Amino acid sequence: MDYEIPELPFSVDLNTSAILVKLISTHRALAELKGIANSIPNPTVLMSTLALQEARKSSEIENLVTTQDDLYRATIDSPIFHSREAKEVHRYATSLLAGDQAMRESGLLTMKLIEKIQIQTLENTAGFRRQGGTVLKDDRTGSVVYTPPQTQEDIQRLLSNLEHFINDPEMSQWDPLIKMAVVHHQFESIHPFYDGNGRTGRMLNVLYLVYLGLLDQPILYHSRYINQNKPIYYDLLQRVRISEDWEPWILFMLDAVETTSKETTHLILEIRRLMQETKVQLRQDTRFYSQDLINTLFKHPYTKINFFAGEMGISAVTARNQLEQLVSIGILSKVRIGRPNYYVNDALVRLFASVD
Repeated sequence: MDYEIPELPFSVDLNTSAILVKLISTHRALAELKGIANSIPNPTVLMSTLALQEARKSSEIENLVTTQDDLYRATIDSPIFHSREAKEVHRYATSLLAGDQAMRESGLLTMKLIEKIQIQTLENTAGFRRQGGTVLKDDRTGSVVYTPPQTQEDIQRLLSNLEHFINDPEMSQWDPLIKMAVVHHQFESIHPFYDGNGRTGRMLNVLYLVYLGLLDQPILYHSRYINQNKPIYYDLLQRVRISEDWEPWILFMLDAVETTSKETTHLILEIRRLMQETKVQLRQDTRFYSQDLINTLFKHPYTKINFFAGEMGISAVTARNQLEQLVSIGILSKVRIGRPNYYVNDALVRLFASVD
């Protein structure tokens, strides 16, 4: 099917009564998440663990499935990975956090940055498409359902317009969350890469929310929501292309943000509770409590002696003694997977498993 992608902003009225009502509850949920996230003393605790969860769920949409076990081991065993899927998920999380850092340094969310994220995620230097031939097919029938822009000139023109729209607030008076939904649809319709458009587009979502100031950290990941509603997601993407029916698409994306905000708020409150309980126990039962120790235990659900020693800046002997004491008082468990021993924050692992 042919769909002529409009340059942004277009003239369709997106301020329908249903959208305006939904915006109120969505902004409320997002603001609550932003506040709760800021109550965690070290933001890297959330960014590290939640980025891995997003990477895992986003990759599952592309049929790249890895276990929580392989995922957590990947963070401490890199550059050695125990499965191809774990390696790809780890690259996704690393790319997302690198993209956030680069955006903060430049103050802009550019297509050059998005290209770097895609290249790092896929370890493929092809970059933006320069030739035609790319089509989107129905997984069930194999028939072509959409043909994105085919010429390099059209792709670059639309990407330039999208970049301008993202970074110039004067271009449109739409609500920021409406803009996010439109930006995501526009990016997926341009389909600028040979591969990885879905994963890169979902990273663009969260980076855009941080760029707009709606979040202080890239911690809102609605890939789980999209994965749970994948047929609806793809149908609504296509519905806009067929009939320019934007309202259902906007409402879907707003519900994704609201639902995920509430789920993430609950998850962070539970992480904060576990951190506080661990802090109390460490102070009572050990002589080596520190905030750095708490941060390390909650940034890395799995750890090993040498990795823990490096994180804490202590010797391997001291690291072994401390980890063994943490096992003896029930804060960690010790498991052997292959040759090495891993020390596991079971409470944190169970928490993430409960929302899997």
